Amino acid sequence: MNVIKRNGQKESFSESKIKEAIKKAARSILIDEQEIVSIADSVGNSVLKKISETYKYSTPGIENIQDIIEKELMVTGYPDIAKKYILYREERSRIRTEKKLLGLEDDIKLSINSVEILKNRYLLKDDEQRVIETPGKLFERVSEFISRAEDNYKSKYEKDQVRNIFFEMMKNLDFLPNSPTLMNAGLPNHQLSACFVLPVYDSIDSIFLTLHAMAKIHQTGGGTGFNFSNLRPDNDIVASTNGTSSGPLSFISIYDETTEIMLKGGKRRGANMGILRCDHPDIVEFVEAKMKSDRFSNFNFSVGITDEFMTSVKQGGKFDLVNPRTGSSAKQINAAELFKLIVNSAWTCGDPG
Repeated sequence: MNVIKRNGQKESFSESKIKEAIKKAARSILIDEQEIVSIADSVGNSVLKKISETYKYSTPGIENIQDIIEKELMVTGYPDIAKKYILYREERSRIRTEKKLLGLEDDIKLSINSVEILKNRYLLKDDEQRVIETPGKLFERVSEFISRAEDNYKSKYEKDQVRNIFFEMMKNLDFLPNSPTLMNAGLPNHQLSACFVLPVYDSIDSIFLTLHAMAKIHQTGGGTGFNFSNLRPDNDIVASTNGTSSGPLSFISIYDETTEIMLKGGKRRGANMGILRCDHPDIVEFVEAKMKSDRFSNFNFSVGITDEFMTSVKQGGKFDLVNPRTGSSAKQINAAELFKLIVNSAWTCGDPG
């Protein structure tokens, strides 16, 4: 037997859905699970009998079946459960109307906020930025692509089984993969990872090659992390030009600004983690960077801590700040005071970690 959905399509009739709907209504007023199951079974069987009698030679719609559930709950002596079921139907109707007014098509019965987020960020769009995918089609696209991995491994599951299992997990909101997977699965770039650590070495070539890689990753919805500790400090010698360097913070500014620009062309706002070792000569400026201005809004900062530093903090001694270009001490600083500065900045603005 089939049932006609609200969009006019037919799908296989499901006895379990009827009993689950009755259970859900019953649970809103009853506690005893055994009693709830018993009611769902008895009323559900009455509903099934009524459907088979009424629609012996025709196909019922979802609303027809729900009308029968309401009546059977009433005639079998459960008016309170019937009332809850009626209220649930009215709420679902209101939500469907709101989604329709917003131009949202939802075949998974998600909340309005959830569907709005999917529409803005994850559902496929055509060249005119019109949505051409429903939440159900999104989950089908992802589960189909994920299941292809079974071709590469010996598994007790067939690929179709994995696809169906993964689809049901997403449909029931038991598990959802990360944003890049929802955005990119089944598309030409195939980029499913969310987090990337990119190397930054002390040369213009390395700095800007990494910047290019960052932009490409942000374009597909990924986030990036960098350790800038290899970069020579501010005002250090640059032998190739007989000039001086501008330090890690100047290049972090370039990365931050590029991330801001990529926001307009990427799938979502880019996110970065910037790290500087506690023994870098520019560590104080790094720690205070977010307290002094609204710069670096696309970065989280963290200080790389060493055992040597923590020992100096406890003992209250001096601590060497080391030029990464030469490997020699550039100056000394009171470790405990630096630690207090880190704590104070983290308390004030949330950074650094």
